[in-house]
Amino acid sequence: MELFRAPRVTLIARPQFIEPPHLAVQWKGEASGGERLAEYAGRICYMSQANPAARATAEYLENIKKQGHGSVLEHAVYVVLVEGISRSCSHELVRHRAGFGYSQLSQRYVDESAAAFVVPPAILGDAELETAWEQQVVAAQGAYVRAVEALMERYAWVSDKIHRRKMAREAARSVLPNATEVKIVVSANARAWRTMLELRTGEGAELEIRRFAVATLQVLRVEAPAFFSDFEVYRAADGHDAARVGYHKV
Repeated sequence: MELFRAPRVTLIARPQFIEPPHLAVQWKGEASGGERLAEYAGRICYMSQANPAARATAEYLENIKKQGHGSVLEHAVYVVLVEGISRSCSHELVRHRAGFGYSQLSQRYVDESAAAFVVPPAILGDAELETAWEQQVVAAQGAYVRAVEALMERYAWVSDKIHRRKMAREAARSVLPNATEVKIVVSANARAWRTMLELRTGEGAELEIRRFAVATLQVLRVEAPAFFSDFEVYRAADGHDAARVGYHKV
Protein backbone atom coordinates (compact mmCIF):
# COMPACT_ATOMS: atom_id res chain seq x y z
CA MET A 1 0.00 0.00 0.00
CA GLU A 2 1.46 3.34 -1.05
CA LEU A 3 1.32 6.25 1.36
CA PHE A 4 1.74 9.86 0.22
CA ARG A 5 3.38 12.30 2.60
CA ALA A 6 3.47 15.18 0.11
CA PRO A 7 1.55 16.08 -3.05
CA ARG A 8 3.02 15.87 -6.54
CA VAL A 9 2.11 18.74 -8.89
CA THR A 10 3.18 18.51 -12.54
CA LEU A 11 2.64 21.19 -15.15
CA ILE A 12 1.16 19.53 -18.26
CA ALA A 13 0.00 22.47 -20.42
CA ARG A 14 0.94 26.12 -20.85
CA PRO A 15 -0.19 29.00 -23.11
CA GLN A 16 1.33 29.44 -26.55
CA PHE A 17 1.41 33.06 -27.68
CA ILE A 18 1.27 33.71 -31.44
CA GLU A 19 1.96 37.37 -32.12
CA PRO A 20 0.07 38.90 -35.07
CA PRO A 21 2.70 40.57 -37.28
CA HIS A 22 0.46 43.53 -38.13
CA LEU A 23 0.12 44.49 -34.44
CA ALA A 24 3.51 43.60 -33.01
CA VAL A 25 4.79 44.80 -29.63
CA GLN A 26 8.22 46.26 -28.94
CA TRP A 27 9.13 43.71 -26.29
CA LYS A 28 11.64 44.27 -23.52
CA GLY A 29 13.19 41.51 -21.45
CA GLU A 30 12.53 37.76 -21.40
CA ALA A 31 9.12 36.24 -20.66
CA SER A 32 7.08 33.07 -21.04
CA GLY A 33 4.30 32.69 -23.57
CA GLY A 34 1.61 33.23 -20.96
CA GLU A 35 3.25 36.40 -19.66
CA ARG A 36 3.62 37.75 -23.19
CA LEU A 37 -0.04 36.95 -23.87
CA ALA A 38 -1.19 38.91 -20.82
CA GLU A 39 0.98 41.90 -21.68
CA TYR A 40 -0.25 41.83 -25.28
CA ALA A 41 -3.87 41.81 -24.15
CA GLY A 42 -3.21 44.76 -21.87
CA ARG A 43 -1.46 46.77 -24.56
CA ILE A 44 -4.29 46.17 -27.03
CA CYS A 45 -6.63 47.95 -24.61
CA TYR A 46 -4.67 51.18 -25.10
CA MET A 47 -2.90 50.44 -28.41
CA SER A 48 0.43 50.88 -26.66
CA GLN A 49 2.36 48.31 -28.70
CA ALA A 50 5.16 50.85 -29.15
CA ASN A 51 5.93 50.33 -25.43
CA PRO A 52 6.39 54.06 -24.68
CA ALA A 53 7.68 53.43 -21.14
CA ALA A 54 10.17 50.80 -22.41
CA ARG A 55 9.01 48.37 -19.73
CA ALA A 56 10.10 44.76 -19.62
CA THR A 57 7.27 42.24 -19.47
CA ALA A 58 7.93 41.57 -15.77
CA GLU A 59 7.74 45.32 -15.02
CA TYR A 60 4.57 45.69 -17.08
CA LEU A 61 2.84 42.82 -15.23
CA GLU A 62 4.04 44.10 -11.87
CA ASN A 63 2.20 47.34 -12.61
CA ILE A 64 -0.86 45.38 -13.74
CA LYS A 65 -0.92 43.58 -10.38
CA LYS A 66 -0.35 46.81 -8.47
CA GLN A 67 -3.23 48.52 -10.28
CA GLY A 68 -5.51 45.51 -9.85
CA HIS A 69 -6.21 45.14 -13.57
CA GLY A 70 -6.29 41.37 -13.33
CA SER A 71 -8.61 40.73 -16.27
CA VAL A 72 -5.67 40.45 -18.69
CA LEU A 73 -4.32 37.55 -16.61
CA GLU A 74 -7.40 35.53 -17.49
CA HIS A 75 -6.07 34.84 -21.00
CA ALA A 76 -3.18 32.71 -19.72
CA VAL A 77 -4.32 29.20 -18.74
CA TYR A 78 -2.09 26.67 -16.99
CA VAL A 79 -2.95 22.99 -16.50
CA VAL A 80 -1.46 20.74 -13.81
CA LEU A 81 -1.69 17.08 -12.95
CA VAL A 82 -2.14 16.69 -9.21
CA GLU A 83 -1.30 13.44 -7.42
CA GLY A 84 -0.95 12.61 -3.77
CA ILE A 85 -3.89 14.59 -2.42
CA SER A 86 -6.81 13.04 -0.58
CA ARG A 87 -10.48 12.95 -1.52
CA SER A 88 -11.03 15.34 1.34
CA CYS A 89 -8.57 17.80 -0.17
CA SER A 90 -9.93 17.48 -3.71
CA HIS A 91 -13.44 18.25 -2.48
CA GLU A 92 -12.07 21.46 -0.94
CA LEU A 93 -10.26 22.29 -4.17
CA VAL A 94 -13.23 21.87 -6.52
CA ARG A 95 -15.15 24.52 -4.60
CA HIS A 96 -13.09 27.00 -6.62
CA ARG A 97 -15.26 27.38 -9.71
CA ALA A 98 -14.74 30.62 -11.67
CA GLY A 99 -11.87 30.13 -14.11
CA PHE A 100 -11.24 26.49 -13.14
CA GLY A 101 -11.78 23.14 -14.84
CA TYR A 102 -11.41 19.67 -13.27
CA SER A 103 -11.15 16.03 -14.35
CA GLN A 104 -10.94 13.68 -11.38
CA LEU A 105 -10.36 9.94 -11.05
CA SER A 106 -13.67 8.05 -10.86
CA GLN A 107 -14.05 5.52 -8.06
CA ARG A 108 -16.99 3.97 -9.90
CA TYR A 109 -14.73 2.78 -12.69
CA VAL A 110 -11.25 2.50 -11.13
CA ASP A 111 -10.38 -0.47 -8.93
CA GLU A 112 -9.35 0.90 -5.51
CA SER A 113 -8.21 -2.44 -4.09
CA ALA A 114 -4.63 -1.15 -4.41
CA ALA A 115 -5.42 2.49 -3.69
CA ALA A 116 -2.87 4.80 -2.15
CA PHE A 117 -3.62 6.94 0.89
CA VAL A 118 -2.53 10.40 2.01
CA VAL A 119 -1.11 10.85 5.48
CA PRO A 120 -2.64 13.98 7.07
CA PRO A 121 0.05 16.63 7.65
CA ALA A 122 -1.09 17.08 11.24
CA ILE A 123 0.01 13.58 12.26
CA LEU A 124 3.28 13.39 10.31
CA GLY A 125 6.22 12.67 12.58
CA ASP A 126 4.12 11.22 15.41
CA ALA A 127 4.85 7.48 15.25
CA GLU A 128 1.93 6.51 17.48
CA LEU A 129 -0.62 8.54 15.54
CA GLU A 130 0.75 7.39 12.18
CA THR A 131 0.58 3.72 13.22
CA ALA A 132 -3.01 4.03 14.45
CA TRP A 133 -4.02 5.89 11.28
CA GLU A 134 -2.36 3.33 9.01
CA GLN A 135 -4.16 0.48 10.77
CA GLN A 136 -7.46 2.20 10.05
CA VAL A 137 -6.82 2.73 6.33
CA VAL A 138 -5.54 -0.85 5.93
CA ALA A 139 -8.75 -2.11 7.53
CA ALA A 140 -10.86 0.13 5.26
CA GLN A 141 -9.08 -1.09 2.15
CA GLY A 142 -9.61 -4.69 3.25
CA ALA A 143 -13.32 -4.00 3.74
CA TYR A 144 -13.46 -2.51 0.23
CA VAL A 145 -11.87 -5.59 -1.34
CA ARG A 146 -14.23 -7.93 0.49
CA ALA A 147 -17.25 -5.85 -0.46
CA VAL A 148 -16.29 -5.85 -4.15
CA GLU A 149 -15.82 -9.62 -4.15
CA ALA A 150 -19.17 -10.21 -2.43
CA LEU A 151 -21.02 -7.77 -4.68
CA MET A 152 -19.56 -9.34 -7.82
CA GLU A 153 -21.12 -12.60 -6.67
CA ARG A 154 -24.38 -10.91 -5.75
CA TYR A 155 -24.60 -9.32 -9.20
CA ALA A 156 -23.61 -12.49 -11.02
CA TRP A 157 -26.89 -12.27 -12.94
CA VAL A 158 -25.60 -9.11 -14.72
CA SER A 159 -24.18 -10.41 -18.00
CA ASP A 160 -22.12 -7.32 -18.82
CA LYS A 161 -18.97 -7.83 -16.74
CA ILE A 162 -17.88 -4.18 -17.02
CA HIS A 163 -21.26 -2.98 -15.75
CA ARG A 164 -21.16 -5.59 -12.98
CA ARG A 165 -17.75 -4.32 -11.80
CA LYS A 166 -19.04 -0.74 -11.84
CA MET A 167 -22.06 -1.71 -9.74
CA ALA A 168 -19.80 -3.46 -7.23
CA ARG A 169 -17.22 -0.68 -6.99
CA GLU A 170 -19.72 2.16 -6.70
CA ALA A 171 -21.23 0.47 -3.63
CA ALA A 172 -17.95 -0.71 -2.09
CA ARG A 173 -16.30 2.70 -2.30
CA SER A 174 -18.51 3.89 0.54
CA VAL A 175 -16.16 2.24 3.05
CA LEU A 176 -13.06 4.04 1.76
CA PRO A 177 -11.88 6.95 3.93
CA ASN A 178 -11.44 10.59 2.94
CA ALA A 179 -7.70 9.89 3.00
CA THR A 180 -7.90 7.84 -0.22
CA GLU A 181 -5.49 9.35 -2.76
CA VAL A 182 -6.92 10.93 -5.88
CA LYS A 183 -5.45 12.04 -9.19
CA ILE A 184 -6.95 15.13 -10.76
CA VAL A 185 -6.20 17.39 -13.72
CA VAL A 186 -6.77 21.04 -12.90
CA SER A 187 -6.85 23.92 -15.36
CA ALA A 188 -7.19 27.59 -14.46
CA ASN A 189 -6.25 30.98 -15.76
CA ALA A 190 -3.55 32.96 -13.98
CA ARG A 191 -6.05 35.24 -12.25
CA ALA A 192 -8.04 32.29 -10.90
CA TRP A 193 -4.84 30.57 -9.76
CA ARG A 194 -3.83 33.71 -7.88
CA THR A 195 -7.19 33.91 -6.09
CA MET A 196 -7.09 30.26 -5.06
CA LEU A 197 -3.46 30.47 -3.94
CA GLU A 198 -4.06 33.61 -1.89
CA LEU A 199 -6.88 31.85 -0.01
CA ARG A 200 -5.31 28.43 0.36
CA THR A 201 -1.67 29.22 1.16
CA GLY A 202 -2.65 31.32 4.16
CA GLU A 203 -2.17 30.11 7.72
CA GLY A 204 -5.92 29.83 8.20
CA ALA A 205 -6.29 27.24 5.44
CA GLU A 206 -6.69 23.53 6.21
CA LEU A 207 -3.23 21.97 6.38
CA GLU A 208 -3.44 19.53 3.47
CA ILE A 209 -4.85 21.96 0.94
CA ARG A 210 -2.35 24.54 2.17
CA ARG A 211 0.45 22.07 1.47
CA PHE A 212 -0.98 21.45 -2.00
CA ALA A 213 -1.37 25.17 -2.69
CA VAL A 214 2.22 25.94 -1.71
CA ALA A 215 3.46 23.11 -3.95
CA THR A 216 1.36 24.46 -6.83
CA LEU A 217 2.64 27.99 -6.24
CA GLN A 218 6.22 26.75 -6.50
CA VAL A 219 5.49 25.10 -9.86
CA LEU A 220 3.66 28.10 -11.31
CA ARG A 221 6.23 30.56 -10.03
CA VAL A 222 8.94 28.75 -11.97
CA GLU A 223 6.78 28.62 -15.11
CA ALA A 224 5.51 32.24 -15.05
CA PRO A 225 7.32 34.21 -12.34
CA ALA A 226 5.87 37.59 -13.34
CA PHE A 227 2.36 36.38 -12.47
CA PHE A 228 3.30 35.14 -8.99
CA SER A 229 6.37 37.17 -7.98
CA ASP A 230 4.51 38.93 -5.16
CA PHE A 231 3.88 35.67 -3.27
CA GLU A 232 6.28 35.01 -0.40
CA VAL A 233 6.61 31.49 1.01
CA TYR A 234 7.60 31.30 4.67
CA ARG A 235 7.62 28.87 7.60
CA ALA A 236 4.57 29.46 9.78
CA ALA A 237 4.46 29.14 13.56
CA ASP A 238 2.77 25.71 13.23
CA GLY A 239 5.88 24.36 11.50
CA HIS A 240 4.32 24.14 8.02
CA ASP A 241 4.94 26.28 4.95
CA ALA A 242 2.52 29.11 4.16
CA ALA A 243 2.56 32.10 1.83
CA ARG A 244 1.51 35.73 1.81
CA VAL A 245 0.72 37.86 -1.22
CA GLY A 246 1.62 41.46 -1.97
CA TYR A 247 -1.30 42.41 -4.22
CA HIS A 248 -4.66 41.15 -3.02
CA LYS A 249 -7.38 39.88 -5.37
CA VAL A 250 -5.92 41.26 -8.59
